[in-house]
Amino acid sequence: MTRASNIPALERATNRGWDAWVAELTARNAAALTHTEIAALARERMPAGLQNPDWWAQGVAIAYAQHIGRRQPGQSAAGDFRAGATKTIRAAPDAAVAAWLARFGGVAELDGVPAAKERLSQTEKRRVWRIDLADGGRVSVEFTGTPERTGVAVQHGGLGSPEDIARWKPVWKAALDELAGSLAEAAPGAE
Repeated sequence: MTRASNIPALERATNRGWDAWVAELTARNAAALTHTEIAALARERMPAGLQNPDWWAQGVAIAYAQHIGRRQPGQSAAGDFRAGATKTIRAAPDAAVAAWLARFGGVAELDGVPAAKERLSQTEKRRVWRIDLADGGRVSVEFTGTPERTGVAVQHGGLGSPEDIARWKPVWKAALDELAGSLAEAAPGAE
């Protein structure tokens, strides 16, 4: 049995103790259900007025899968592992993307792993840079925000183990710190 690290946040948001979640999901035979089905059960029990109830239901489903031993922390429903990092930067999304591309666009490798296909997609609200790695890793970096602030979220999927999470998470945190630093130098007074 693994106790997910997000249990206190789930309890606060849903106004329900983890033991009550486990008892209800177990009584409803959730261990025999898919991730999507468990999330649907949890969604039914989200309190009225909760912001992002689907997101919280996903969190309950993931924590329950960890509780029953179906998943390890950092493991996706597909069985691979994912490392992520986020940072809010004082810059417009286009400036953040430009700075990211100046550093990572067209790289031949990332932390010693050969890079393959790279692409950038954009909508009015977000920009996403993606790169595939030769070891099966898939990295996406999403930029969303306002003219003053940009949230940058790195998601590195296709990892084979929890040890890979431990390897890559600091790489992405350092990359985000580097991005923030380069933008702060370009705009004195920004963080």
